[in-house]
Amino acid sequence: MITLAEVARHAGVSASTVSYVLSGKRSISPGTCERVERSIHELGYNAGARALAGGRSDTIALMLPPHTDTYAPSMLETAIAVTNTARAYGYDVLLLTGEEGAAAVRRVTGGALADAVILMDVGPADERLPLLRESDKPVVLIGPPADTAGLTCVDLDFTATGALCAEHLATLGHHDIALIAEPSGSAGRTLHGLRTRSRELGLITRHLPCDGGHAAMTDTLAHHFAEHPATSGFVLQHDPALEPLLDALHRQGRPVPERASVVAICPDRVALRSSVHLTSVSIPAQEMGRRAVEQIVAELTGEHAAEAPLITPKLTIRTTSGPAPHNT
Repeated sequence: MITLAEVARHAGVSASTVSYVLSGKRSISPGTCERVERSIHELGYNAGARALAGGRSDTIALMLPPHTDTYAPSMLETAIAVTNTARAYGYDVLLLTGEEGAAAVRRVTGGALADAVILMDVGPADERLPLLRESDKPVVLIGPPADTAGLTCVDLDFTATGALCAEHLATLGHHDIALIAEPSGSAGRTLHGLRTRSRELGLITRHLPCDGGHAAMTDTLAHHFAEHPATSGFVLQHDPALEPLLDALHRQGRPVPERASVVAICPDRVALRSSVHLTSVSIPAQEMGRRAVEQIVAELTGEHAAEAPLITPKLTIRTTSGPAPHNT
C-alpha cells in the first residue's frame, strides 16, 4: 500500500503538505494542490482505505504527568510544542492525564482514539511501560525510564548537564558544591554526572533534597552550613525552589553571586523571569516536544525514524554565578 511519505516524495513536497491537501485544514496554493493530487492519482494512493485499514484518526495522544503543579513551566512549554508541531503536520492532539495510568494507555493503544502516543514523565517502574512496549502504535517517551529497551525516548542529556555545571563552577574556583533536587528521575542522572566530573576535577559534591518552600529551604541550608560551611556553589534542579534558595542564601549572609553561586537547570523562560537573571542550563522543553512529534510522524508516514539522540546541554552565564569567595 502506497504511503503518504511516498506521495510527498513523488510530488516534491513535505508529508505535512500532503496531509493538508487531503484534510483541507490549511490553505495550500493551487499549483501545489494540483501537483499533490497528480501524485496521488499516479501512485494510486487511497487515503480512505489506509485510514480504514489502520484505524487512522490523525490524532496523537499526549499523556501529561500526574502532578503538573510541580513543574508547570517545563510541562506547559513541552505540551504547547507538541500541539503546535502536530498541527503543522496535520494531526490533532488528545490530552490525557497521568492519573488515569495504565487504563488510559489501554484505551488509546487498544482502540482508534489516536494513531500514536507521546508520554511525559515516566517512572522507573511505571506500570504503563509493558503496555507501551506491546503496542503496535508508535510511542515516544519524553524523559526515559531506567530501562529504555524497545522504546523511543527524547530527553536532555542530564548526565552531561551535571558535568557541565561542575566544570563551570570549578572554573570560577568553587571547590565545595551542592545539588538541590529531588532524588530520583532526571535529577538522579544530573547528580551522577555532577559527581563523576567533580571527582575528576577534585571537587566535593553533596546532594540536598528539598521540597522548595521558604521555611524548608532555610532549614535545609542552616543545617548544611553548620556542617559544611565551605559550600559556595549550588546547582538547582527544582523550579519551585529557585526563589526560596536565593532568599535563604541572602538571609544567611551569603548573597548571590558575591559569596555563593547558583546554576539553575530550568527553561530559559524561568531563568529570565526570576528576581535575578539566573545562570542556567536550559531544559529545551520546546525542542523535546518538537522532536517527539517528528519521531511519531516519521513512523506514521512510513519514513525511517532514526533513534533520537539525547539533546546536548547548553549553559548560559548570567548574574548568579561568579568567583568563589576566596577569589574575590
